[in-house]
Amino acid sequence: MGQIPMGNGGNGRDGAGTNPRSGRRETEEERADRQWGELLQELRVAQTGVQILFGFLLAVVFQPRFADLSTVDRNIYVVTVMLGSATAAALIGPVSYHRLLTGRRMKPQTVTWASRLTKLGLGLLFCTMCSTLLLIMRVALHNVVALWLVGAMALWFLVCWFVFPLWAIARNNGLRPGEDGGAPDDESDPRP
Repeated sequence: MGQIPMGNGGNGRDGAGTNPRSGRRETEEERADRQWGELLQELRVAQTGVQILFGFLLAVVFQPRFADLSTVDRNIYVVTVMLGSATAAALIGPVSYHRLLTGRRMKPQTVTWASRLTKLGLGLLFCTMCSTLLLIMRVALHNVVALWLVGAMALWFLVCWFVFPLWAIARNNGLRPGEDGGAPDDESDPRP
């Protein structure tokens, strides 16, 4: 996480400075509070989807048709359930991390580690979604078209979740804060 230069800076608050990346005048604690709130909003969306998907995966094994799955499909199922478990753990982990560290004056570090865990969770979610789609398409189609469909959807996930944001970062790197006509913002910047 980038450090905000500390000092009065003429704003009347001790310890407040202007973050050169965002142009915001906030203390490290204020920034951590804001970033934590933003991260919680992001996690709410991801956690809901993961919990629904994981519930679906857990129910599959109890369906009568499960016994008819091939060994390959059963193995895909087991991998998918394990990926779903890891995804749920990673995306719920920041809440536990925050709860256990609350009151210990470690909010900036908590935000940094929670952000890292969330990024890991998103990567695991990508794998879980692809694995789930592979299982469903194999059962539904019984042919190689399933692989092509899953490959196309995996590419779409990559573009939506990673390529577009990385493209925006690369595009914005040449601009000074606020130069693009919008308000500068560092979002939840904690980078690993």
